[in-house]
Amino acid sequence: MSYAITQTCCNDATCVSVCPVNCIHPTPEERQFGSTEMLHIDPKTCIDCGACADACPVDAIFPVESLSAGLREYAALNAEYYEENPAPAPEGPNFHTWNAPSFPRSLPSDFGPLRVAVVGTGPAGMYAAQDLLLHTNSEVTLVDRLPVAGGLMRYGVAPDHPDTKKAAETFARFHDHPRVRMHLGLSIGTDVTAEELAAHHDAVVYAVGASADRQLGIAGEELPGSISATRFVAWYNAHPDVPPDAVDLSAERVVVVGNGNVALDAARILLADPEALARTDIADHALEALRAANVREVVLLARRGPEHAACTKTELLALKHLPGVDLLVDDHDERIAAAIDGAGAKEKAAVLQGVPRAPVAWESDPRPGRRIVFRFHSEPREVLGGRSVSSVCTSGAAGEQEISAGMLLRSIGYRGLPLDGLPFDETTGTVPHEAGRVTGRPGTYVVGWIKRGPSGGIGANRTCAEETVSTLLADAVAGSLPEPSASARAFQRLARSRNRRIVDARGLAAIERTEAARGLRDGRPRVKLATVPELVAAARGGRWRGAK
Repeated sequence: MSYAITQTCCNDATCVSVCPVNCIHPTPEERQFGSTEMLHIDPKTCIDCGACADACPVDAIFPVESLSAGLREYAALNAEYYEENPAPAPEGPNFHTWNAPSFPRSLPSDFGPLRVAVVGTGPAGMYAAQDLLLHTNSEVTLVDRLPVAGGLMRYGVAPDHPDTKKAAETFARFHDHPRVRMHLGLSIGTDVTAEELAAHHDAVVYAVGASADRQLGIAGEELPGSISATRFVAWYNAHPDVPPDAVDLSAERVVVVGNGNVALDAARILLADPEALARTDIADHALEALRAANVREVVLLARRGPEHAACTKTELLALKHLPGVDLLVDDHDERIAAAIDGAGAKEKAAVLQGVPRAPVAWESDPRPGRRIVFRFHSEPREVLGGRSVSSVCTSGAAGEQEISAGMLLRSIGYRGLPLDGLPFDETTGTVPHEAGRVTGRPGTYVVGWIKRGPSGGIGANRTCAEETVSTLLADAVAGSLPEPSASARAFQRLARSRNRRIVDARGLAAIERTEAARGLRDGRPRVKLATVPELVAAARGGRWRGAK
């Protein structure tokens, strides 16, 4: 019996480092690492030791014989990878050729502790903090503008992907580390300047992600009912920046522009059984809205063909197993059928083989039932409506088409925003850097999407952070880090003088207890607090007056 890696693979390669027979590929030293959608276990080499399953931070690895019906296809996906990428032959029971990525991340034994501030507590920031804490005697200051930690893990992962969220548990063990000081709810650039933060630390690492969304640039995009998928995801994840009434689900048909994983998440959440979502940590207001929603059909609009779908093969496979939801491919363009029927078994478009294909009458209301429609080779030209969205005009090889819809979600990518006092590349939406070192700013570093752009999932941040930390430590050894002019305790006094609502590690633990208790009451893993006042009140052990 062998093991198989499934849909929720995070690509952080923890499993690779514990495998005794080198049966998991691609490794971080191989060219394909970072470009494949997931890692793969070679069924011919696997010795069924289970070390990878024990180490996996997102519970994505299972014995092949125990895979459920919805996951059995992943056994074949694992095996198919090795047909084109043969694994090295084992050389004994303890064969292991892979080593940790070759980024030196240590300091000389006589080197004093560094004080490093990490701005952002999502995966990128926490991988950087983890590296500093495990490989050096550094003292780390964790800063986040929200009064709760987690970043993308808390506010970007769909609630029906609970295994992916488990990676947060790995990071949580560092929140109350003895060499960590936590300042949640502190905004750099508003409460404290970047210069003040740098003056109290040897180095500052920015891990602020890419929080903005890309625009379509078409007429009518600003109409009510036209929103970004970024905002929709934040809404159903109880992000404090998005109010409960930000999304109106009265429309029967929703058009989603894009077909990446976020677009598929949006489609899935819009049509999922609300009672199934009631067992997740979805926002209370989103659950109530979905229970009362009229949405019956979601159209995924893609400019290119199925062979170029932006989503991962694993997420597309999962969509085929959504209970009570039919899939349909609108075959308005002859290239669509050719791409799907001609796709090889390993190609993404092959997942759509067997999915019904038919032309759709877009001027009419959706038919009974719930359905996701893939419309390839079609792009939006204009959003029509009076007080709100009523239809979307599209164009393609078959001509123009007006799709009747009451809601438009644009899911065409994320974009970074300029940071206080740091250089910024408007074209890429990133901070200019060299191996993580910010151009022209000694002692300042970047990691994650603000460093490399909005690409790569949770695990991609591990190697990204290792590179940045390696650069930071090399600068420290070379003596090129600026001397801090004030102490860590002085920074704590400064921060609290500017913002009385800062949450520390003890307060974060109180928030987590409160949310877990609310979840226990309702039979859910947690019920998230959705506003800053609620979060701060819970951190202080109280109850917000506006709470129900």
